[in-house]
Amino acid sequence: MGLFNLGDQSKIQKNKHENMFNTETMLPFSEIKNDTVILKDGWLRSILRISGLNLDLKNWDEQQIVLEQYKKFLNGLDFPIQILVRNSYLDLSNYINYMKENVTKIENLTLQKQGDWYIKFLQEIDMQQGLIYTKDFYIIVPYYDWEKDSEKINKSWFTKFLDVLNSKDDAEKIVWRYRDFIKGRKMLETRCNLITEGLNSMGIWVDKITNPEIISLLFRCHNPLIHNSQSEL
Repeated sequence: MGLFNLGDQSKIQKNKHENMFNTETMLPFSEIKNDTVILKDGWLRSILRISGLNLDLKNWDEQQIVLEQYKKFLNGLDFPIQILVRNSYLDLSNYINYMKENVTKIENLTLQKQGDWYIKFLQEIDMQQGLIYTKDFYIIVPYYDWEKDSEKINKSWFTKFLDVLNSKDDAEKIVWRYRDFIKGRKMLETRCNLITEGLNSMGIWVDKITNPEIISLLFRCHNPLIHNSQSEL
């Protein structure tokens, strides 16, 4: 009996250790709902996808106008934002499948043959990833209590990391988070609308990403190598 008790105890200790340092514990996210990320500390994030603006296509005067508008936009914000720029390979697989389906429907044999050559050309590019890059631009909009905005942002990365490890979910915290979510989401929407109006005035398109898009973005950030294989399932 003593051997069995010792084995059970070591198993319990092992399970505790695994639960303490599993992936879920290391990530700061609690849940995603209503197009909003809820962190373990109860505060909220919205993610806006924005279009790029090529200043090289504008003359000098237009460039200066855009830059001045951008300065006024940033200086007019009374809350912090995070700007995320992601470089990723251009995945042509969906476009290649689309071409294959439509090239077979072409009745003209010459055009069909040219379509087949074009498909082979695309397949060669797709196999050599890194030839074509795309840039994705995002703005992460946070919401804390007004009194805690600067306090939260100015925390050191190590303190934030410890806060994540110490965030244990229980019934009380879940209820507390839900109440803060109802209250904070209205303020977060106001911030998103303010950013959208400011960027639209500069000719920059803004779109608030939805729950599936948020999940896909977070998955790509934390699992870049297996995202494509998972997304095809």
